[in-house]
Amino acid sequence: MVTIKDIADRAGVSFSTVSKALRDSPLVQNKTKQHILSIAAEMGYQPNIAARSLVSRRSGAIGVVWPSIERAALSSLLTLINEQLEKNGYITLLSISNVESAIEIFRRYQVDAVLVFGDRDSISSFNNLIPLQMPILTYGAAGYTAYSAVDVNRGQAVRLAVRHLVGLGHRNIAYIGEPQTHDPLQTVKIEAFREEIIDLGLPFDEEAIIQMNGLAFHDGYMAARSMLEKTSHPTAVISGGIDMTRGIVRAIGEHGLRIPQDISIVSYDNLPQMEDLDVPMTAVGVAIANITTAIASTILELIESPKSLKTVYLEPELVVRQSTSQLRE
Repeated sequence: MVTIKDIADRAGVSFSTVSKALRDSPLVQNKTKQHILSIAAEMGYQPNIAARSLVSRRSGAIGVVWPSIERAALSSLLTLINEQLEKNGYITLLSISNVESAIEIFRRYQVDAVLVFGDRDSISSFNNLIPLQMPILTYGAAGYTAYSAVDVNRGQAVRLAVRHLVGLGHRNIAYIGEPQTHDPLQTVKIEAFREEIIDLGLPFDEEAIIQMNGLAFHDGYMAARSMLEKTSHPTAVISGGIDMTRGIVRAIGEHGLRIPQDISIVSYDNLPQMEDLDVPMTAVGVAIANITTAIASTILELIESPKSLKTVYLEPELVVRQSTSQLRE
């Protein structure tokens, strides 16, 4: 295994100079730094996380607890977060184990912080965690755990969707995205949908909230098929997320209906991919770049001040595209 001492001998500089250069320290002249980095790359040097931790009390690694490798929104988010953290000299270690197991592994590796993507299962596991020395940041679990959090005002996002559709003349609006088992993150959206419909003075029917097995493409597809097979179906739909939205779009097309001429759709998840669907999708949520910046900056703050607690709420926006239009009588 190539060590810092090997690089120092090859470059003709001191051990400390190589160490500073590898950490991109401004104390090393750029010409010397580039020379050292070139030699390190040529020799196939790989930093030893454990050794680095012993010297600096930091590993330069951040653990990420991942709920699913199949969620498009989270996959896009993680990719950008990783890029942000790399720019700040950190690597990310990913685990798809349950929260307790993942955090125990990260504790052994002495990571500098842990990012947990909140979902129904991970939130329920937090109450069983023992106090830890390393900071934990959750995304999507504000108010459900005792840890720092970055979260989106999901309820406001759905309210924006309802107001947009009502403003276009729609009165019969459905919400697709209620899982069969309780999910606090989805419950916030559903409650906001119900309240906003009532607040706007429209008649509300509980059947307008469509239950489904999960939150994936197939679940959205099956829920939309069931909705469209009824004698009377809504003129507009709000989807709980991009994966479901893809399934809903497929079902509507197979039913011989057009978007937005026959049914308007607004989807939660403000992702660039929304513009690339068969019909560019009107969306509500926080832009992924803003979420990425908030998560990365908060993690770095917690690493500097590990005993602090911080909660950041991000406000959503409505992005109007071709999937919604004025109601046609």
